[in-house]
Amino acid sequence: MWFDSLGAKSSSTLITTPYVNVLIDPGVAIMHPTFPASWEDKVRWAEEGFKRVLNASRRADVVVITHYHYDHYTDFERGIYEGKEVIVKDPNQYINESQRGRALNFLESMVRELGGEGLEEFMTSPLHRAYGNPLSGLVEATSRDFGDYSSRRAELLGKGLKWFRKLSSKWASWRWVKDFKLPLVSLAIGDGRSFKFGGLELSLSTPRFHGVEFSRVGWVVSVGIRCCGFKVLYTSDLNGPIIEDYATSVLRFEPDLLILDGPPTYLLGYTLNRINLGRAVDNGVRIVNGLGEGTIVVYDHHLAREPRFRERTSRVWETSRVRVGTAAEFMGRKPVVVEVARK
Repeated sequence: MWFDSLGAKSSSTLITTPYVNVLIDPGVAIMHPTFPASWEDKVRWAEEGFKRVLNASRRADVVVITHYHYDHYTDFERGIYEGKEVIVKDPNQYINESQRGRALNFLESMVRELGGEGLEEFMTSPLHRAYGNPLSGLVEATSRDFGDYSSRRAELLGKGLKWFRKLSSKWASWRWVKDFKLPLVSLAIGDGRSFKFGGLELSLSTPRFHGVEFSRVGWVVSVGIRCCGFKVLYTSDLNGPIIEDYATSVLRFEPDLLILDGPPTYLLGYTLNRINLGRAVDNGVRIVNGLGEGTIVVYDHHLAREPRFRERTSRVWETSRVRVGTAAEFMGRKPVVVEVARK
């Protein structure tokens, strides 16, 4: 429906099938201050994107939210969520405090507007009290040799683990939201679960880091859809992916259509360093060369936010064995950031 290459932050996607139509991440946000366009243009693109998402929601039966950033969900908008089966990233665990607050506000509004008295009626005591080290499941990332960067990486991972343990103690103490069904909406927490809608199977991954290990930005879930002999994988915000194990999971799914967010090259030198950009490019190369012939890869969100994105990820584009392009290019247009940078 809308992607960054069209001028506003989004990766909103509508999957239409004979069984149900699935709208993934119905959110659009205005581009950052350094994006090379006028404020008026940024607002116009965001408004145009939101109209597209709103129109798509009228065709959707199921809405999926992979995390609570405004370019991935719209804080309660009746027209998007009413009458839908809504499947969301768990607001109780593997979530930072900022997104937890957004999630609770969103769900409170949903309940009150669509048939309930308040979210409290669908909250319970915490279901988990103990959390292990999430690095234990990242065998490839933790076994990679980072050379001269290894000591610095170990220091950062140590700090990240302390942050994780402090945060996870809060998950084990606050009240948890559970699935609910109201006259005008039903909600399911999707992390690690699969759902059947006739001949369509929709599966959500377990929580994954939003970018690098212990990213303070939080966690996301990826979305896989199998229907009619065709497979779609929407990775959400893996930033490349940066983490090697996530690239392997993409290849194991064997999608026919892969919606892959690229590394945020506009943050190079700030929250993205050269080492992690290199990891993201290495993983991108491995993905586009390991997918089956005929696979389509939409390589966009985060990536198309600065004009040198193709240069900085050139090995992905130049070595690919499959069709790779931004959403704008698959729609017969040039990425907005490239167009405006030329003017």
